[in-house]
Amino acid sequence: MEAGLYIVGTPIGNLGDFSFRALETLKEADLILAEDTRHSRRLTTRYEITTRLMSCHKFNEMQRAEQIIERIEKGEAIAMVTDSGMPGISDPGARVVALCRKAGVMITAVPGPAAVTTAVALSGFGEKGFIFPGFLPHKSGGRKRDLLKWAEADIPVVLYESPYRLIKLLGEIEEHLGVDRTVFVGRELTKKFEELCTGTPAEIRTRYEGRTVKGECVVIIQPIGR
Repeated sequence: MEAGLYIVGTPIGNLGDFSFRALETLKEADLILAEDTRHSRRLTTRYEITTRLMSCHKFNEMQRAEQIIERIEKGEAIAMVTDSGMPGISDPGARVVALCRKAGVMITAVPGPAAVTTAVALSGFGEKGFIFPGFLPHKSGGRKRDLLKWAEADIPVVLYESPYRLIKLLGEIEEHLGVDRTVFVGRELTKKFEELCTGTPAEIRTRYEGRTVKGECVVIIQPIGR
């Protein structure tokens, strides 16, 4: 296996959504960088992958990048995964890739699922493209600023949101973008309890209020008049 950095997409929920090439890459790599080694061990155990795991998350990414570049320059093949989806897509990994590119080492990707594209496909909103800011800021001022920035967008806006802030986000969309906006929410995508719903913010909020919401959510805001 050629020395370099291999960006490997992993299932966003259902562990069966794992490609043969991804499996082969993780088995043959000298090391797997993982956002959370405990989480990734579920995948490696399922597929009998014995390659060593090393943590690489947002708090140690810069430090890890230096170590990884040195190992690649010595001839090692390093795979990188996150807890789900593609590294660097609202997940750790982008800084490692940027520094490896700057160092001139070989970088390639083994594509896999991503919650953003899965949700857009399920929503039926994405025919003409979409805007993907990822997660909103935690503070209310920043959230309002970003939502207003996309108020007149003519293509859908796709957001990731914690289940603990879903109700809050729906209220913010209603307040800042209007009560009649159509919104799609995809929760627990590809998993056993996958849930998809479309409606106004108030309609969807009614569906979730009084419930303990679990699992990461993808929220898609449809443009005005669509």
